[in-house]
Amino acid sequence: MNLSELLTQLVNAKINIGPGILWREIIGNGFGVASALLGMYRKVAAWPIGIVGNIILFTVFLGATFNTPQDLNLWGQAGRQVFFLIVSVYGWVKWYRFRHAHGGEGVAVQPRWASRWERLQLIIGAVVLWVIFYFALKALNSWGPASDAWILTGSILATYGMARGWTEFWLIWIAVDAVGVPLLFKAQLYPSAIMYIVYAAVVVAGFVSWWKIQRQQQPPSSQPPAGVEDRKSAGTTLSA
Repeated sequence: MNLSELLTQLVNAKINIGPGILWREIIGNGFGVASALLGMYRKVAAWPIGIVGNIILFTVFLGATFNTPQDLNLWGQAGRQVFFLIVSVYGWVKWYRFRHAHGGEGVAVQPRWASRWERLQLIIGAVVLWVIFYFALKALNSWGPASDAWILTGSILATYGMARGWTEFWLIWIAVDAVGVPLLFKAQLYPSAIMYIVYAAVVVAGFVSWWKIQRQQQPPSSQPPAGVEDRKSAGTTLSA
């Protein structure tokens, strides 16, 4: 057996359940979950690990092109892997620079809520991107274009929000998972559907984690500035 035949066998290796489950689908989703966990702990490694998973899953979702057992082209799912890769490079650079500038903290981003203007950008982006992707995916005869368009749109916005350190990006992922799980089960991409369920649990934990970090690092608004309480006490004593 030559090297080419060996690589072909490795790429096409599968578990014989239903139509067949490719090992590369399982491995690619494993990288995705690992990336989410590292993102929860604000580690720069979340980005390069996620990129590896994106490249592997790109071949899985173009099933008719890369001869997967499902034989379906989910162009939205495949396309989002490309967008993931692009936005991940941006996030990788941004988080690396933050960690370098704050080396003593050991983390790569400071979580915060998006401003009103930034939230408006997310809403406008969601509407515009969904419309564009819906008609593009429909023209490509993608399977389930409406759902696929939202998964692609939400994934891009969530990844961008993660790069910017907006805590809302976790909530966008929940909305993506809510659509992605039934779509992938219908497409018989079972490892990816199960990964979405596992990922949803990680997302909820990540949201709670980032929210707690914000509360710990923001000074309580109700606490008076230093010295005010002393002046109040002095005033009370004098009036007595």
